Amino acid sequence: MIKISTPGRICLFGEHQDYLGLPVIAAAISRRVDMSGEHRADKQIIIHLPDIGSELIMEVSATRMPYKQKRDYFRSGYNVLIDKGLTFSKGLECTVRGNIPINSGTSSSSALLVTWIHFLSKMADIPHEFSSKELGEMAYQAEVVEFGEPGGMMDHLSTAIGHAVYLEFEPSTTAEAIEPKLGSFVLADSCEPKDTIGVLKRAKFARLALIEKIKEQLPDFSLHTFDSAEKEKLKIFLSEDDYTLLLGTLRNRDILREALVLFKLDKMTDEILGNLLLEHHTILRDVLEISTPKIERMLDAAMNAGALGGKINGSGGGGCMFVYAPNDPEKVAEAIDKVGGKSYVISIDAGTKEM
Repeated sequence: MIKISTPGRICLFGEHQDYLGLPVIAAAISRRVDMSGEHRADKQIIIHLPDIGSELIMEVSATRMPYKQKRDYFRSGYNVLIDKGLTFSKGLECTVRGNIPINSGTSSSSALLVTWIHFLSKMADIPHEFSSKELGEMAYQAEVVEFGEPGGMMDHLSTAIGHAVYLEFEPSTTAEAIEPKLGSFVLADSCEPKDTIGVLKRAKFARLALIEKIKEQLPDFSLHTFDSAEKEKLKIFLSEDDYTLLLGTLRNRDILREALVLFKLDKMTDEILGNLLLEHHTILRDVLEISTPKIERMLDAAMNAGALGGKINGSGGGGCMFVYAPNDPEKVAEAIDKVGGKSYVISIDAGTKEM
């Protein structure tokens, strides 16, 4: 019997920045997807999904499987490993359970794919020991690249690697573990459905178009190197809306840089962390417009109950938010629940692992 466990994740800093090539700081959380299973004597792959009352049946194949439905993640994860040269001659049967809020911005689908790929790598004819970074990259391939969807690699790498991690995506993908001394968080689901793909397209493509517009005037422009102090130079050829969008993007970049320095120097205090999270959230709300009235009520209730700061998490337009609440997190969770949220006290946790 093989058992694999993978966490969900929150994005501390750099939300909606990774697909622009900008860095992020993400953290794995103590809510996870677990998969356990073993080989079968036949060629069938049977995946039990009791949390959603479903079951999937496939057969092992020596070649890539054709997709049968939109976002056919179990087949795409299998195909990515076939592309890597792994072979499967025996069937398998497994059960998937999890307590990560689904479709709410905490990377439940990415955690599921990391878990599935990690599990399959152990069940192959010749089991392969991939690094956590490799598992995250393959999950990104299976979830995003295979289906031509928008989105970055943050979710997959952070759930695979675990703990807190600083991720860069240009000129190549790198991951640096950081070890901030952090207390409890409260994750809260608004229970509002969200259009992940629609929100990502709006936030991503509007800014990609903006960058191209700037490059028509300044061919060497880069979000990585542009000095925020020089922003007035861009105002003369940008609309007011474009200029606001640019300022928000640059400020979120700079908030992350400030946080990273403080984490590395071990000078991050609870109060500073809370304030930086709130400033990040304000830009996500007012510039990218990804918050909702209910999430704002939840955040206000949490702050009034003693949280030090927080932000919307994930693509937005519904889904989850989280607050940093090192002092009496249960009281904060209760306040969020009273305004209609569904809250969970969480801590930073390890990445994908065999149990």
